[in-house]
Amino acid sequence: MRIKLPKAGHYDAGPNMIPLVDVVMVILIFLMLTGKFGGQEHFLVSKTPITQKGAGGAVPPPGYVPDEPLEIRVDSLAPDRYIARADGVSGNEYEQLTGQLRALRLRLNAANKPTEKIQVVISPTRGARYSHLLDVYQAALAAGFEKIGFSQAR
Repeated sequence: MRIKLPKAGHYDAGPNMIPLVDVVMVILIFLMLTGKFGGQEHFLVSKTPITQKGAGGAVPPPGYVPDEPLEIRVDSLAPDRYIARADGVSGNEYEQLTGQLRALRLRLNAANKPTEKIQVVISPTRGARYSHLLDVYQAALAAGFEKIGFSQAR
């Protein structure tokens, strides 16, 4: 008895699509990782002048008086607590810090240092939270300082 085997069929599936799908997925993942998901970016407006450092910096004009630097260090004590220290000022609440910074500004003005020549630099420590920096920034604005900038975390 002879067993009949099925005829070997010719299966034509067309071109191999697996490499194309792999390439498309890699491009899709790349675009997802590099794209923006958020909306509009926000930034803090500051009147701090842009300075150029290094040997190639511009030479200031004769009679130029540089701004008086005032550094405010911000340390986070806990997730919801911070302390800001600067030139005899130490505060951890917005109202308290605003009052002390206002008194410091008046003291500097009395020492013949006009407000427009005082440059406030907010220096966070490594653990400082962004919300704490905003509190200190708002307190400095409310105290009447005009030039406020930020330095890198230490």
